[in-house]
Amino acid sequence: MAKNLINVGLVGLGTVGSGVVKVFQTNLDRIEERVGGKIKIKRLVDKFEDRFKELNIENLKFSSDYNDILNDPEIDIVVELIGGIEPARTICLSAMKKGKHVVTANKAILARYWDEIMQTAQNSKVDIYLEASVGGGIPVIQGLHDGLASNNIQAIYGIVNGTTNYILTRMAEGKDFKESLKEAQKKGYAEADSSFDIDGIDSAHKLAILASIAFNTTVDLKDIYTEGIANITHHDFKYAKEEFGQVIKLLAIAKAENGKFEVRVHPTLIPSDHLLAAVDDVYNAIYVVGDIVGPVMFYGQGAGQMAAASAIVSDIVYIARNIYSGVAGKVPSVYYETKHLSAKNIVNIEDIKSRYYLRFTVLDQPGVFATISGILGKYNISIASVYQTERKSGNKVPVIMMTYETLEKDIRIALAEIDNLSITKEKTLLIRVEKGI
Repeated sequence: MAKNLINVGLVGLGTVGSGVVKVFQTNLDRIEERVGGKIKIKRLVDKFEDRFKELNIENLKFSSDYNDILNDPEIDIVVELIGGIEPARTICLSAMKKGKHVVTANKAILARYWDEIMQTAQNSKVDIYLEASVGGGIPVIQGLHDGLASNNIQAIYGIVNGTTNYILTRMAEGKDFKESLKEAQKKGYAEADSSFDIDGIDSAHKLAILASIAFNTTVDLKDIYTEGIANITHHDFKYAKEEFGQVIKLLAIAKAENGKFEVRVHPTLIPSDHLLAAVDDVYNAIYVVGDIVGPVMFYGQGAGQMAAASAIVSDIVYIARNIYSGVAGKVPSVYYETKHLSAKNIVNIEDIKSRYYLRFTVLDQPGVFATISGILGKYNISIASVYQTERKSGNKVPVIMMTYETLEKDIRIALAEIDNLSITKEKTLLIRVEKGI
């Protein structure tokens, strides 16, 4: 029987959920025009009724129990926007098992339970769309899966966390890390506990999703090397720019070459004239290299109420259109195979080759440079250039070095030896220089 109305149930009336309601209120005619039929939000669920009252809307059912949506036979699409692992995972899985299509922005459950979620969608013959899980309002999921479908994806370089990018932007202007973090928190870009962002965990979740789509497999979160930004100082931005013509960004990197894959998140030096170098503040960008198309960059607001709501409603439109066309659940929103990227195919971080930016903090005394360079030379690490600030005898001073390309395993061994010296006063900072970008 043909449907004459598509009903949506929305779980979570926080920032993004409220934004979705606003988009429906503002642009319903446009949405229905794109859908090709009638559509409405039938029921809203949130544990805080005040959020519903603040929206000041009529003719919408409200509940504090998500089961009221799951058990409503008239609801066709369930939108999960509560975040976290549980009950978000249960809501998505239960909805699909009941034959309801799902839209989610939840990168945590997607990264951790990719197999289970995608397999459940296939078995239940329903759609699951996830555009807002990476890049906020940037249509990178559809672009990667559909727009670049004819390509073997060779590399992805992503600035996918607006909080860290905002902090790094402020540090590039001369502010220290703590000051920049406090500013991000004050503006609402960072939580009180911002470790999820600054430790690179959020970026790793998003990279797991992007790499799983790009490489037609499941990339396990545990296999992604992850490193945050807390050890970088605003001085490093100055040294990187003035001495080496580079900027520092937290990059999510995925590469495929000869059956081997790199999946890693860490601070990275990139050339000042590269497109990604100009991506500042809370903006995101995902730079993708395909074997046919070459480099393509997706850029836009990676966070914020209406940017994320734009992506959510876009997914709702896709599914609603599929329902009206009679093809919902027949063509997956993302390609999925029940295979995992084998650990033997993943390049261990110690086995990558890179150039390295090194900041040593040492006593300013004769023989220090000779000692450091001697240890580096012992492990076949060649120095490309050196920078040292004006001498202040007897004090600790930074010594900046840029190496030629070398094996990470060797440089780790060398730095462990250097950091154990009595002349070394702080752990050496290492930042990788991305060569393939």
